[in-house]
Formats: sequence, structure tokens, C-alpha cells
Amino acid sequence: MGAPWQPLLDWWFGSAVTAAEVAAARAGLWFGKQDSQDDQARERFAEQVEQALSSGLPEWLAEPAGWLALILLLDQLPRMIHRDRPQAFAGDRRAQQLVREGLAHGWETGLAPIQQVFIYLVLEHAEDLPSQTQALARFAALHAGAAASEDKLFADYLDYAERHRRVIARFGRFPHRNSILGRVSTAEEVAFLREPGSRF
Repeated sequence: MGAPWQPLLDWWFGSAVTAAEVAAARAGLWFGKQDSQDDQARERFAEQVEQALSSGLPEWLAEPAGWLALILLLDQLPRMIHRDRPQAFAGDRRAQQLVREGLAHGWETGLAPIQQVFIYLVLEHAEDLPSQTQALARFAALHAGAAASEDKLFADYLDYAERHRRVIARFGRFPHRNSILGRVSTAEEVAFLREPGSRF
């Protein structure tokens, strides 16, 4: 019997080998915002997501692959299953805690660079500047270590990390989440949200 987290990792990363090939094949799933994909995530993994959100599945922390999968259940999958609702961010706090604990033990070294992206995205999603600074440093290191054929891929991830950090440095939060979370936007945030690229 395979590891309980393997079906999720297979679905998320596919069967391609290189980072560029994986990203080319799966970017639509990762960043596409399609109802059909959200439905698939809900049908296949909603039960595991709810377990993760309830502090369950601690046995998944036995190895880096399980750690990664649990973080996906907390950070990425709620954003699909509960898109545009407050529950989309319900796993962020636990995900951030698990990322910090795992990084302190060097668990990321057991993952491929394209898998590490989804560890560091948890920090990029955080609404605090120290996490953003750490995310930026981690993405910079991934870019520095990338093969020439994958330089643009990891440069793009680094660029997004820089953009996220700038927003948090300016506002202390992501203004595009305000309406979902019932937060009142400031006049400056309202003006910012009218700008292209202000909504990640």
C-alpha cells in the first residue's frame, strides 16, 4: 500500500520529471482558477482537507513528502475548495507553523525544487513582513540554484515573491482579501485595488 498522501502529490505535480516540465503541465491546476478543477479538488480531497483543518493527520509529518502534502491540504486546497470565502484561508496559521517547524529541521532538502515552491508559498501568503522576507530569501535561493533551462521559471516565482512582499510592506495585509474576510478597506487600499496586478 502506498503512502496516504501520494494520490494528492500525484494529482498536484503529475508525472513529469523536470521542474519546467512539471510547471508547464500543472500550472493551469495551480493557478488557473477553474470551477472544474475546484470541483475535482473538492470531490477528491475535501475530507482530507477538513481533517487537516481540524489539526488532524499528524502522522503525515513522518517524512518530507507527507509534510508537503499536509501543507498543500492546509494552504492550496482550501483556496480551491472554498474559493472566495473566508474558509479559503482557514488553514494558513497551521500551514505557517508547520512550514517553520519543517524548515527548522531542514525538511525542504528532501524535496525537489518545484516542490519547495509550495512550501515557500505558505510564507508568501502570510500577512506579516518577516514571513514575506523569508519567502523572498527562499525563492532567491531557488532561483540562484536553478539550471539555465529553468532560470525563467524560478525568476518568475521570485518576482511574485517580491511583489507580495511589497504589498505587505505597504499595507500590512493583502487588500484583495478584505472583501472576502469582511475587512474594511482604506481609501489607499481601494485605490490600489484599481491598479492592474493588485489581485494575486
